[in-house]
Amino acid sequence: MEYPQALAELLKDDESDDDFHYEEVEVMSEDEDDGASEDLDAALRSLKAFTSKNEPPTARPAQEVQPGQVTRKPEVMDDFLRNFFVKMGLSRTCETFEAEWYELKATGKLEGSHLVPDIYQRNAELEEEVSALRRELNDAKHIASKASATWDKFRKERDFHRMHHKRVAQEKNKLVLDIKRLKEHYAKYEPTILELKRKYEVAMKEKMLISLDRDKVSAKMEALETTRPISSPQRKTAEPSLKSYTTAPQHSTTTSPSSKLTAQHTANNVKRSGWVTVMGPQKKNPYEDIEFEAVNVKGFSLQKTFKGHLMSVANLAIHPTKPILVTVSDDKTWKMWHMPAGDLIMCGEGHKDWVAGVDFHPAGTALATGSGDNTVKIWDFEKQRCTVTFTDHKQAVWGVKYHYAGDVLASCSLDHTVRLWDIPAAKCRIALRGHVDSVNDVAWQPFTPNLATASSDKTVSIWDARSGLCSQTFYGHQNSCNAVAFNLLGTVLASTDADGMVKLWDTRMVAEILTIEASKQPANKCALDRSGEMIAVASDDGKVRGFTTLGGELVGELSAHEDAAQAVAFDPAGEYLISCGSDNTFRLWS
Repeated sequence: MEYPQALAELLKDDESDDDFHYEEVEVMSEDEDDGASEDLDAALRSLKAFTSKNEPPTARPAQEVQPGQVTRKPEVMDDFLRNFFVKMGLSRTCETFEAEWYELKATGKLEGSHLVPDIYQRNAELEEEVSALRRELNDAKHIASKASATWDKFRKERDFHRMHHKRVAQEKNKLVLDIKRLKEHYAKYEPTILELKRKYEVAMKEKMLISLDRDKVSAKMEALETTRPISSPQRKTAEPSLKSYTTAPQHSTTTSPSSKLTAQHTANNVKRSGWVTVMGPQKKNPYEDIEFEAVNVKGFSLQKTFKGHLMSVANLAIHPTKPILVTVSDDKTWKMWHMPAGDLIMCGEGHKDWVAGVDFHPAGTALATGSGDNTVKIWDFEKQRCTVTFTDHKQAVWGVKYHYAGDVLASCSLDHTVRLWDIPAAKCRIALRGHVDSVNDVAWQPFTPNLATASSDKTVSIWDARSGLCSQTFYGHQNSCNAVAFNLLGTVLASTDADGMVKLWDTRMVAEILTIEASKQPANKCALDRSGEMIAVASDDGKVRGFTTLGGELVGELSAHEDAAQAVAFDPAGEYLISCGSDNTFRLWS
């Protein structure tokens, strides 16, 4: 190590005083300018063994080293010898060495820097290098372990995707094979389909021609009946015999027993059959030349709320001539109310499950209901009891509607069929089959033998009750169709679906007129007012909305139901509107 010259002189004065080394540091620190050729850092490091352990950190020079790291520098040869002489107490030898060393240095005989190799510093460097290599090795091992785990993960994913790809390829090949087989199968059926289509068109044309011929013949027969003389001898002879037989057969003495039986059977058939009202000539619509004012739904407000059932009120019907309302409910009952006071008139019990379909007889003398117990019941108000129960449906009955003549009733069911019931004969005349899902609602076209159906197969169909065939099918709904309703003229058909859409169809042009987005929730029922310019829609969001049928504009929104609004109806006079819902109530709006 290299020392200052002043330090060496002071050591020669008192070599026996061990405490003097602490003063040397202070003297050296005060005389820093004196040793230009001396290395102060090296001298301070050489005095570590002689200086105090509590030396303040400000006396040490700042070095760019790691915390706790000890640095060493190589010593020159003369400092090494001086340190050795001082340590061993060879002061005279040290003086002689210094004199000779400075003499040789002054004469220029000493050239270069003579350093003593520092094995400790070399060892420290090697240890630091070894530790650095170990850290790198540990990092490499850590990275290698992570890479191995990642590689295993990727390998598993690769194997999974390979297996998935093979499975997809197998499924694709299977589907391609199935498609080829289906194409071949379809190619075999296409000629048959075309032939059946041609036959269907021919049959429809023939049916229309036969219908026209029948109407012409009926018109001719009516003209002949009106122009035939009343004093016809045959007519006079035939009517009394039949009349006498039907009213007082015991007075007839000229008729044989066989002729009596035949006449009685014929008379009973004519009396009990209601199908003749459907098969007979079509009646003229009495509303063709009448114009009604549109109902102002925008000005409607809630007037009264009636809670008359224990469970959800599923449907309602208004009496054709009197202010009477009938509601049906999931509590298996129907109830009759006097409006607008809401007084209970009558209650009907007899169904074994919920009741969803209800309709008044056109004369207002009877009521028809359809239930989840697969039955249709006819209730006679005069007898105050159920007079007929029809059980031909195999599943729940959703709706019932009377023909305008009142002798035929249509019912729709979950069993995909619509059945037409002959009320006087108390039997099913025909079952309309064609829908591939539940038939949710049915409505007769006013004063015609045609009826419309709404089905869960997303279609609305029009049927001819005389032939039992589907004459038209309307496509356009994207979800299950819930309800259908005609205007008074029968020229416009409205239908609702589970997407909240309402569609209006032109029955004469067989085309869609308008589409209305009534709600985001399912539209359960709809009703057209007597003018046909306003339609009310009951939705699952508990609201009843009124729209115009000309442009589909929203003109009124009636909000009061606490649960889904199930049905809505205008009264025949157009003075008020009634709605019912799943909150067990029905409400009067006017």
